[in-house]
Amino acid sequence: MRMYDIIDKKKRGNELTKEEINFVIHGYVAEEIPDYQIAALLMAIYFQGMTEEELLYLTNSMAVSGDLVDLSDINGIKVDKHSTGGVGDKTTLVVAPLVAACGGKVAKMSGRGLGFTGGTVDKLESIPGFQTAIAEEEFFHTVNEIGLSVIGQSANIAPADKKLYALRDVTATVDSIPLIAASIMSKKLAAGSDKIVLDVTVGSGAFMKTKEDAVALAEKMVAIGEGAGKETIALLTNMDVPLGISVGNNVEIVEAVNTLKGKGPKDFQEICEIFAIHMLVLGGIGDFAACKQKVMQAIADGTALEKFAQMVRWQGGDNTYIYHPEKLEKAKYKTDLLAGKSGYIYHMDTELCGRAAVLLGAGRETKDSGIDSTAGICFYKKTGAQVKKGELLATLYSSSREKLKEALAYLEKGYVFDDKEPPVWNSVIAKVTKDGVEDLY
Repeated sequence: MRMYDIIDKKKRGNELTKEEINFVIHGYVAEEIPDYQIAALLMAIYFQGMTEEELLYLTNSMAVSGDLVDLSDINGIKVDKHSTGGVGDKTTLVVAPLVAACGGKVAKMSGRGLGFTGGTVDKLESIPGFQTAIAEEEFFHTVNEIGLSVIGQSANIAPADKKLYALRDVTATVDSIPLIAASIMSKKLAAGSDKIVLDVTVGSGAFMKTKEDAVALAEKMVAIGEGAGKETIALLTNMDVPLGISVGNNVEIVEAVNTLKGKGPKDFQEICEIFAIHMLVLGGIGDFAACKQKVMQAIADGTALEKFAQMVRWQGGDNTYIYHPEKLEKAKYKTDLLAGKSGYIYHMDTELCGRAAVLLGAGRETKDSGIDSTAGICFYKKTGAQVKKGELLATLYSSSREKLKEALAYLEKGYVFDDKEPPVWNSVIAKVTKDGVEDLY
């Protein structure tokens, strides 16, 4: 078998076999196939696409290129949740405790933030003492005992994906929907959960800017999950505005706590409740109506918040910060963004908002960048709001005055005003299953 022939075959739009795809992935991970040949194949895939079978073969080959997590020592049905990322996306901090409080099991491996999308691990590590690097046995024991644990992703989960992504990043093939689907789902399959709920974000602050592209990505990921024998659903959620009010680390912990108390921003509260319900349904806890009732009860009686505090304590953190989030360290400096004119906020460039948070120190530009857990932004007015000139739009926080000034000028560019009221997407836009696409909520 020759790499040249495989590239030529895909270039002409022909379907690759399982054996050919395995040859490519195994050879690349073993450094037997050079970057320039893989780059040529990636570009061929970019233009020719992949069939459903090809994509499943590719994803499975990437998944088995490293460690496969065996969660069989954890009792019950394990349901994983994955988000394609966005600005202010702290859903795991709320959804995981909610599911556990209702009898579900969540064994979650999460990543760190890079670029304008924040990482769950970074947010949790802003809680003093919280450990995201724990032994596998402790991870399993924690989930069995309290129903949930969130840890950092193993360095050897789907190493083929890491190599391919680095190459995609420099060959203009990052935005290939089949390659995005394989990248995400290879890690999900390797992580070992029984069923998967996907949060496919769409809008200016997401990788998928249009509903059509988001649906296409969701359909491919659902097909991969189902093809691998894992019941998989995807919900399309609105990332045309920052999710909730807060973007950062400490400020997002505060918002998560408020949401677990039932006092979160409407859009974020709704998305968290809907994801928790769907995870519980897939976990066999009950039908949609019964699981909805359980979720609402867990918020109302405080058991969801208690689960969050319990996880923090079990993973070495000081859970008094969950009961008293005002104890979290505050930024040294802050400044306000005021409306420059009266009218409706017609549009927010959400990616730009996220990049402003990175400038403040809340995110990473490179993997080696540090994180300022006190940095962030709180948005008080978002798309659709009618404001008067001089009204407070947002407050920015940072440990650096220079960064604060730079980010404020940057964030101002993210708002577009108009005299007319804009159309605004719902928080949850559509549901994608193996049976098709359903517009909802």
